[in-house]
Amino acid sequence: MTDASPGSWPADASGGGGVPARTVTLTDLMRVPLHRIRLVAAVAAAGMVAALGYVLLVPGTVTASAVVAVRPVVTDAFTPSGAAADRAVNMNVESGIASGTDVVQRLAEANGQDQRDIRDALDVEVPAGGQILRFSYTARSAEEAVKSVNAAAQAYLDVRRAMYEKQREEMLRSYDESITKVAEQRTGLQKRVANAREGALDAALAELAGVNNQLTQLNSARTEIAAVDVNPGWVTQTAERALVTSGGQGLLYVLAGLLGGVLLGVVLAYAWESMDRRVRSVNDGRDATGLPLLGTVRGRRFRGRGQAVDADIRYVAMAIAERVREPARVALLTTREDQTAITAGLAVALAATGRDVYVADDSGRLDRLQAAVLADRGRLPAAANPARPVVPMPRPGGAAPSVDDITQQINVRRPSPYPATPRPQADADATLTLPRLGADALASGKSTVKDTSDEVVVGAGGVRFGTWRQRAAKGLVLFNAPPAEADERGVAAARQGTAVVVVEQDRTGQDDLRRLAERLRAAGVTTLGFVLTRSGRG
Repeated sequence: MTDASPGSWPADASGGGGVPARTVTLTDLMRVPLHRIRLVAAVAAAGMVAALGYVLLVPGTVTASAVVAVRPVVTDAFTPSGAAADRAVNMNVESGIASGTDVVQRLAEANGQDQRDIRDALDVEVPAGGQILRFSYTARSAEEAVKSVNAAAQAYLDVRRAMYEKQREEMLRSYDESITKVAEQRTGLQKRVANAREGALDAALAELAGVNNQLTQLNSARTEIAAVDVNPGWVTQTAERALVTSGGQGLLYVLAGLLGGVLLGVVLAYAWESMDRRVRSVNDGRDATGLPLLGTVRGRRFRGRGQAVDADIRYVAMAIAERVREPARVALLTTREDQTAITAGLAVALAATGRDVYVADDSGRLDRLQAAVLADRGRLPAAANPARPVVPMPRPGGAAPSVDDITQQINVRRPSPYPATPRPQADADATLTLPRLGADALASGKSTVKDTSDEVVVGAGGVRFGTWRQRAAKGLVLFNAPPAEADERGVAAARQGTAVVVVEQDRTGQDDLRRLAERLRAAGVTTLGFVLTRSGRG
């Protein structure tokens, strides 16, 4: 047999000029999550379901607000203050008191809750440039939120009033003590004045007048302190059900769960891809094998999904026919996949141009190969397929077809370079002529008889089926080799001819493909190239 000359493996680029590194584009980065879309979609759906379950199972929260105007406590509320210091209120201190222990403890006793829960639900804000405290309380229900925030505002006012009252009591007690001492001092002076003589009477009266004046001032100051309004402020806006605002974060939680699931799915897709690298493009197949590309076989998208595009098969057949000369043996090799459909398509495409193709298989797939060949032959044009009628069938109802409906097609068979001559008959009465077996055929045990009963006529040629041991000595032999990872017969058969590596996109592992290329290279197999097959997903 005559095959392609050895040396189809490319030379090592490290010795001469190195091959420039391929630029990784955004398409290459997006290819991994797109081809792992099932994993990304599953993780995204899990995140969305988790967020949706949280929204449905965990009750929603509502927020109620109340506003308190803080009033400074002064001795005279009707005197214009201007920039007096007694009119200013330290709002940071008031905010600390509003969220302090006393207010939280009173609110916890009123609601029967834990103080930590009260602190988490209560929020006190101080608007810039104002003496206002805005209380906000988040609860599971509107009633609880309204009740709690109003109770918090009133608790602050009560606590602050109690502080002012305690401070006033302390001041009044101090004034009472001072008044008592001055009153006792005046009583003593009055006794001195009653018992004083002429010379000391004036001095005692002057001293008594001073004590009376001091006592008058103390009583006046005590009266002012006792009359001070210790009211710390007012609730200017109470919480009501109509003013309660819901959290409104249910949709936000669902979107966050979906986005988080997508991001986690993409990360898992890249992690999975790093552990299980697949051939995603022609560049991946070329980098893994170092072989030229014979062609790309796409899958049909809609009608006839799962079948290869016939035009792509014919292009690959032309590429193989360009590289081999008959008689030739071509082994179609894969790592773990099944290339039966590709083998049948190539057999039909090669036989349609007038070749005698023998399809061999040792894995029990001859029935599938024959069915696939018949199906592929049925899709050939009428000019290349003698099994299809050239003239259209008559229309029902006896209507005569128009001139445009009839197309004259002529089947042209390529002339054989070796015209067949009639074999002379040794016996005139013989009714059956058997070919004479040569010595080489008898020694090898292989029959050179062409079994026309199993031949499928395709175009100007034909396709026969059998095992590798029964292969024909002439024509083109296509060996539908078993997966190379589990069976070495494909590589062994390729040593007697040539090999074509079939790579299935998104399924063939790069490690498996690289290992197959190394085995072919180590076995000295002449490899024509590789064929990349794609599914209908594009």
